[in-house]
Amino acid sequence: MADNMVRVRSCFIAIIFASPLFAHASLPRSANVPGGVAIVPLGSVAAGAKPPRAWLGKQPVLVISNDRLWYAVVGLSLDMPSGSHSLRTEVHGESKMLQFEISPKTYPEQHITIEDKGKVQLSAADAARVRREIAVIKRLKRHWRAVQDTDPALALPTEGRPAGRFGLRRYFNGEPRLPHSGLDVAVPIGTLVTSSSRGRVLATDDFFFNGKTVFLDHGNGLLTMYCHLERIDVKTGDTVSKGQPLGLSGTTGRSTGPHLHWSVVLNGAMVDPELFIPENRLLTGTIADSPAQ
Repeated sequence: MADNMVRVRSCFIAIIFASPLFAHASLPRSANVPGGVAIVPLGSVAAGAKPPRAWLGKQPVLVISNDRLWYAVVGLSLDMPSGSHSLRTEVHGESKMLQFEISPKTYPEQHITIEDKGKVQLSAADAARVRREIAVIKRLKRHWRAVQDTDPALALPTEGRPAGRFGLRRYFNGEPRLPHSGLDVAVPIGTLVTSSSRGRVLATDDFFFNGKTVFLDHGNGLLTMYCHLERIDVKTGDTVSKGQPLGLSGTTGRSTGPHLHWSVVLNGAMVDPELFIPENRLLTGTIADSPAQ
């Protein structure tokens, strides 16, 4: 009986110290600008206390611990106005509003020529298809699955040169379009594309603009998206580990050259993927003019 009690007590202690309460998660780099990430302190980690919760408007926000402190990791959309914003929080059973500031940022321009004019001036049928797909993607971006092991330290899904960084104000055939919502990596067709972190396949599809695409759900509002694939090797509902193959790069959808478009979504906002990559792994080189989404 005593031996059983010792084993139970040992297991209980192991569970406590393996819980997220004592976990050390790497924070992304803070950038309080449209398209960036705000890191908002929520207080100290306390054994036995429930983790804090946070919301930006009605959207739940990722909360993680780092060096025994809790932080809300808030995705800031590209169209978010500069100035003061409020984060609704619940810490130790107490609700409060925390303020954080967003500074303005002007992203550079990129001008791209697309020979297939049907990808710029859409037919009525293509425009209707795009509207349906936008609605699907908008719903996927707001997906929330509560987990205890979200890992915000992301790995590059493929190696190559940068072909278009996040936030670029894009002009296709001289016409302004929405800002670039991800990181383009120029790689040959058939290059292996891998998962940036552990998670679950939220959806796969073949979109008009994005081409063959995989959405991964890493939990607590952190998603990644892999576009223009030549081949998809996973299916909806699959569990994937960090570095697991997802498919092969290509040039499907609206693309003027072989490349991977990689996006990061946080609490429904498309944010700069490079904020989640260790600085010694960031892509270097001159931005190419050809690959484009």
